[in-house]
Amino acid sequence: VQLQASGGGLVQAGGSLRLSCAASESTFSSGTLGWFRQAPGKEREFVAGKRWSFGTTAYATSVKGRFTISKDNAKKMVYLQMNSLKPEDTAVYYCAFTTRNLIYSSLSSRAEYENWGQGTLVTVSS
Repeated sequence: VQLQASGGGLVQAGGSLRLSCAASESTFSSGTLGWFRQAPGKEREFVAGKRWSFGTTAYATSVKGRFTISKDNAKKMVYLQMNSLKPEDTAVYYCAFTTRNLIYSSLSSRAEYENWGQGTLVTVSS
């Protein structure tokens, strides 16, 4: 499975961006997809994750209420809608996928995802 994240860019604080994650095949009807980010000099961290069966969803505390993960099966795309952006949201964002249906407590674990896309840079100016 090849993944490609896109949609990053420069935005002012308070603004919005929608990131997209495209898959090379129709993999998003099941399994689990996650969004992670890595700021300069920091570890890659969990942002959001969704197991498509049962709709199990998790968000990092720092983005809860501002970010939303969704998908379009017909387009084989998964989205991360980011609203009320803050300078601390500045990072390279990555989408990741596993064919397994992760339980809620595992959604945030990088080790659970075996497929990773190239990142897309989001820069939020103050």
